[in-house]
Amino acid sequence: MPLFQYKAADAQGSILEGEMEARALDSVAEHLQAQGFMPIQIEEATAGSGGGWLGGLGRARVSQDEIAMMTREISTLLRAGLPLDRALEIVVNLSANDEVAEILGEVRQDVRGGSSLYAALDAQQGVFSRFYLNMIRAGEAGGALEVVMLRLTEFMERAKDLRETVKSALIYPAILVMVAVVSVVVLLIFVVPQFTQMFEESGKALPLATQIVVGAGEFFQAWWWALIGGSLGLSAMFKRQMADPDSRYRWDERFLALPLIGDLVAKIEMARFSRTLGTLLDNGVSLLSALSIVKETLTNSVMAERIYEVATKLREGKGLGVPLMEAEVFPRLGVHMVMVGEETGRLSEMLIQVADVFDREVQTAVKRTLSLLEPALILGLGLVIGAIIMSILVAILSVNELAV
Repeated sequence: MPLFQYKAADAQGSILEGEMEARALDSVAEHLQAQGFMPIQIEEATAGSGGGWLGGLGRARVSQDEIAMMTREISTLLRAGLPLDRALEIVVNLSANDEVAEILGEVRQDVRGGSSLYAALDAQQGVFSRFYLNMIRAGEAGGALEVVMLRLTEFMERAKDLRETVKSALIYPAILVMVAVVSVVVLLIFVVPQFTQMFEESGKALPLATQIVVGAGEFFQAWWWALIGGSLGLSAMFKRQMADPDSRYRWDERFLALPLIGDLVAKIEMARFSRTLGTLLDNGVSLLSALSIVKETLTNSVMAERIYEVATKLREGKGLGVPLMEAEVFPRLGVHMVMVGEETGRLSEMLIQVADVFDREVQTAVKRTLSLLEPALILGLGLVIGAIIMSILVAILSVNELAV
């Protein structure tokens, strides 16, 4: 969902400024009015002002791996007893990326001028996400900056491992699909036409299967450019729909409703939600503030909107577990564990355990899905290619019988 920046006034005339994620500008206005504020100005935040785990990047792209490495190096130096200014100077000199070195150099100058690390990082517009900045602010306030930065590094590495698990699992099926498409296209465009003239000269009516294969080959030969253009057009249209909040919401609903994929998406988002929320709570961020940050880490807009509803009910005193259960999109096992954490007063610890459980569940679900998908793709590829070859062989046999 898009992020909106707003200014509003309360009954005493005090000005409130902030950010809110919503499906439309009107939703922000209605939410502010429901809280007793008068909206003065509401506008959509620019791409560089937030979003994502590390936010949209400013100037040039700085990868999450580079930020994680930078964070770990600073944490190590701080735990070794070096002052922040000296730690930043060393990391600047060690950095192999000019963009990272430039960013850290500016941060170091701000820190030397008396700014907190949080303020110095926040001044780098669009480089660090709200999650990252709030963790740093909580660490500075609690006097445990080096510990918080170490936890940030561990969090980013866990998030990376989860993404890499899913990506790696999809490589082999993607290769199978690509091989299947290329094989069928080569057969239809280059192999089948070699037999077409022979079939035509035979003067005998070809079997229906052969007619279908020959027709498909002629179609591919004549309209291959249209098929490529249509595929690119569909891809562009899908990207536009995913960029539109309403269309993205409908697609995310469909993804969640799919039998295997929906379960996998819910588990991935539950792991991400739990680890982010648990990490924030463990470092002194309030639950309501943490929930507003957590929304930005979720990629499924349906589940992100449910977090907004959960936060609303939390303000009404309904707790966290019950609203999560009422949202009906989060895995029940994870929600029950959250409720246990609430009851025992160990919510942050239980959230981290939930994240660990669902990280393992995601790996298991990916393996189980692939165990079904891979043989299905191989079987499908074999059947398609076998059907094409058999249709040609049947036609050749019929031609030979005619010649005899």
